[in-house]
Amino acid sequence: MKSIVQIFASRRMFVMLLLGFSAGIPYALTAGTLQAWLTTENVDIKTIGLFALVGIPYNWKFVWAPFMDRYFPKFLGRRRGWMILTQAGLAAAIAGMALTSPSMNIHTVAIMATLVAFFSSSQDIVIDAYRTEALEKEEYGAGSATYIMGYRLAMLVSGALALAMADHYSWKTVYLFMSATIVVGVIGTLIGPEPETPRAPNTLRSAVIDPLREFFGRRGAWEIVVFILLYKLDTNLATALMTKFFLDLGFTKTDIAAVTKVFGLIATIVGTLIGGAMIPKMGMKRSLIVFGILQGATTLLFYMMVHLGANYWGLIATIAGENLAAGMGTAAYAAFLMAQCNQKFTATQYALLTSLMAVPTKILSAPTGYLQAAVGWDHYFIISTLTGIPALLMLARFDRWNRPADDEEGFVSAAPARS
Repeated sequence: MKSIVQIFASRRMFVMLLLGFSAGIPYALTAGTLQAWLTTENVDIKTIGLFALVGIPYNWKFVWAPFMDRYFPKFLGRRRGWMILTQAGLAAAIAGMALTSPSMNIHTVAIMATLVAFFSSSQDIVIDAYRTEALEKEEYGAGSATYIMGYRLAMLVSGALALAMADHYSWKTVYLFMSATIVVGVIGTLIGPEPETPRAPNTLRSAVIDPLREFFGRRGAWEIVVFILLYKLDTNLATALMTKFFLDLGFTKTDIAAVTKVFGLIATIVGTLIGGAMIPKMGMKRSLIVFGILQGATTLLFYMMVHLGANYWGLIATIAGENLAAGMGTAAYAAFLMAQCNQKFTATQYALLTSLMAVPTKILSAPTGYLQAAVGWDHYFIISTLTGIPALLMLARFDRWNRPADDEEGFVSAAPARS
């Protein structure tokens, strides 16, 4: 067995870092960074809230995931060929956003942002499949950690760096620069080894129907779906209008970049590592409960900020606490999703589950602007916290969902810890 140093020092881990970076760049450009751009262009909060809908492709990527599995380019192999194509489309779409103006044509901005989300979610499909196939089972943990590290670093670039740049350069320059950063993912694609992939499905039926039939034929499948939709709803709602909230309090874009992005990145990485280390000891069910409670509790820090105002230390405490708890919750959440995938249908089932995972962020967050306008910031954050309770109550049904897992080395079982 390889040592942990050998695993992390391998070429495959470097490729995971680069691909994680490419996957992480687009998110903020259609979320927080775009929110800041719209705010500086005096777009009203209701419209800003509706812009959460541009991320709908993340929710529906399972629809075309089977087609990307069944059909593929004739160059660079089954996975890397699609990676290059999606990365090219992604760079072009981000550049397209740079050439638009929210104050002159808000609809064009929305269309280009939706294209960014489409190519980004398509890239996610093929990278997720590539990670599963290119890594050995003993490398899954290190590969996931390295991928997340690259992803979070990219969010720092497209979040903190983008906001800081926007204080000195035009938004057009900012988005053109972000488009150029996709070359990092292209390098990862070109130097990455082509994995020995399972044989492509012979028919669309085997690519589309069989994975869905297997999943929804399980006991408690629909309960699992509802749980996935609800588990991170509280933190997603609390942070949906975060950039707008902090700008309204009086913080500058540089303040937000320095604290929400830098401190948030560090806290999220630390939380993810803590969560990953605690899950094997606590078991999946207990981890989901404990981390879920922490997620909900830390959303109340935003309520505290309503009354503190533009307090810099309060901002640091809020961002550090919320991201630490969210990182722990994400570690358990991701492990839970992995445990639900049948290894015969990983690409399509993982795309399905991560599509559901994106619903609270994209679709359920769309009316947040209307909710905030109706109840104000203080009640908005209280409501956000309360939305986390149903998922915790559903965990009483966890044992019913616990199908026999593929408990081979390198996989995380959904089974609770044994005493």
